[in-house]
Amino acid sequence: MNTLAIDIGGTKLAAALINAQHEVLQRMEIPNPSNAMPEALKQALAELVEPYQGKAQRVAIASTGIIDKGILTALNPDNLGGLNQFPLQATVENLTGLPCVVLNDAQAAAWAEYCYLSTQFKHITFITVSTGVGGGIVVNGELLTGPRAFAGHIGHIQADPNGPRCGCGRVGCIEAIASGRAIAAGALQDLEGKNAREIFAEAQSGHSQAQQLVARSAQAICQLIANLKALLDTECIVLGGSVGLAQGYRQQVEQHLSTLPAAFHVPIYSAHYQHDAGLMGAALWSEHYAV
Repeated sequence: MNTLAIDIGGTKLAAALINAQHEVLQRMEIPNPSNAMPEALKQALAELVEPYQGKAQRVAIASTGIIDKGILTALNPDNLGGLNQFPLQATVENLTGLPCVVLNDAQAAAWAEYCYLSTQFKHITFITVSTGVGGGIVVNGELLTGPRAFAGHIGHIQADPNGPRCGCGRVGCIEAIASGRAIAAGALQDLEGKNAREIFAEAQSGHSQAQQLVARSAQAICQLIANLKALLDTECIVLGGSVGLAQGYRQQVEQHLSTLPAAFHVPIYSAHYQHDAGLMGAALWSEHYAV
């Protein structure tokens, strides 16, 4: 059975066919619509699924935001245009005529990475550092979603009560300090206007301010990991997302973590499925629920 997997991120939409052998086939990406009104997202989804008509038997969606009973709400309006109560599951089912399962993208990625690591660990936490910061938590082999599907929004744990205001409305969230958007927002002088990818390139070239911005992000993620270890006693951390998978970033997080007391140490892995963790996790979740 082929699954049409869809990943809705802060800046792009991705889709792929995933077959019964869990191979990613016919992958494509399109930009997230700059006009983030519901009709614009519906049109973008129609464009995304059109090439796959007749090729899949079910649809599995991983999306940024809060996904509760198939409804999408953006906690941070900066990341998804403030979509509120968007009927994501019903929209895609109407577009494709196929049964559909929907969950948060970081929760989906956590499930994919857990499935890969399940012979070694039963308790894992996935952290995505990308446009925003999110997470997914697996405890004793069960994905934690919560009664309102809010579990895993670890990017909105406060890191600095005097820090910048986050798009969610709180002050000093991890996301407001460590995300790709936050890295770009902190850039000054000759770095002003550059995106996170460009700032990482500058850091690799020895630019001191760029290195400081990346280090600030890595330090915030280190403290987040220590808090998660204390709260969950998680057995391992899996790091993903465009920032989390950037060259040298995981090593910086590990270096910061090594300076903390041993009780807070936990192994950190880069996502096995790389940038397709959300797609793969959604497909695996649909199998888990036999959609």
